[in-house]
Amino acid sequence: MAHWRTAMRPELQDIVDEVSRVLRKPATLEDRRFNLVAFGSHDDGIDEVRQHTILRRQSTAEVRSWFEQFGIADSDVPVRIPSSPEHGVLGRLCLPARWHGVTYGYLWLLDPDEEIDDDALPELLDLAGRAGAMLAQQARVRDDLGYKLRDLLSADPEIADRAAGEIDDDGLITRGTPVAVVELRVAAAGPFPVNLSQLPRSVLVSTADDHATLLVPVGSPGSSPQDTGTTPARDVAERLLVSTVESHATARSAELVAGIGAPRPDLAHARGSWQEARLAARVAQAVPALRPVAGWPELGVYRLLGCGSDSTLAGAVLDHAVLRLLDHGDGDLIATARAYLDHAGNVQQTAAALNVHRQTVYYRLERIEQVTGLDLARGDQQLLLHLGLTLAPLLTSR
Repeated sequence: MAHWRTAMRPELQDIVDEVSRVLRKPATLEDRRFNLVAFGSHDDGIDEVRQHTILRRQSTAEVRSWFEQFGIADSDVPVRIPSSPEHGVLGRLCLPARWHGVTYGYLWLLDPDEEIDDDALPELLDLAGRAGAMLAQQARVRDDLGYKLRDLLSADPEIADRAAGEIDDDGLITRGTPVAVVELRVAAAGPFPVNLSQLPRSVLVSTADDHATLLVPVGSPGSSPQDTGTTPARDVAERLLVSTVESHATARSAELVAGIGAPRPDLAHARGSWQEARLAARVAQAVPALRPVAGWPELGVYRLLGCGSDSTLAGAVLDHAVLRLLDHGDGDLIATARAYLDHAGNVQQTAAALNVHRQTVYYRLERIEQVTGLDLARGDQQLLLHLGLTLAPLLTSR
């Protein structure tokens, strides 16, 4: 099982140690999303922002926005940041870690008294440039692995098997290791702000505008998927959702959900887990009770969504009686029907759940029967209504 830690090349730590040693000042290296990559030894003379970064391994969205106003993202020269007691910031020097004109990170040096001499800047920029080249290479490796993951999830078994072999050859995940797929989705438009630097090396990821797909090892080679479960995948999903909300001002917890597919015994079989993870994420978006992380093994009746197209399933479960209730437009009747059916026809529990009197429940049940034409004393008709109301949010735009 992979440990949760920042993936880092040791050469990056060497650069930070060298800078700290030469200048005798505490240095840190962050990627372009302000995730901590490496840091040198610190004494007690550090500020709140540096402490938070080291402890949480990332900066908050507010801190990042404050630093970016000084133009560090586009600068190819060192930028001095003034002290700000309001933000808990001591003055520091920022050296953009760039490669081929693109900023891939930032080398930071606490320097509230501006003691760093300009004569030292060329050497520091050279070190920052080396860090930028390594960060760029890491980003490219992640991109390449994203392509391999997409091939692994291909519907063509030959393509999937070849990708599985390449991933094994790269020493990332051994064939025969149980894996599960996590699908993270965000309701808001724009790039999905997944914090890649916090992913273990063995977790493969592919990102798109509104989602990220992760492949997570959930057991040791040769172990049974039934014995491993989805706990490691759930841990990765939950940590990523939390870190995304904490580090991105535009991300809100209500908009972020994750779906987890059931484990598969080998890389080449990951497509099945991926299909389940996508469906689980879709259910999590539509059903608040299952947020923020929904696992395929716990979906219950919602698994029916994987049995065919939406139109086919809608035709099968959205009976005219169900549609009449939905079209009637009385929210109290719909809520009462759902609560009554969820509580197996127990009127007292339904009344408590809705915070109304039992007589109100009886009255509404009569109205529901009048609108739908169903007899709620019959189990088969209860099932018809319950199934339709449960799946309606995912099969209609109501």
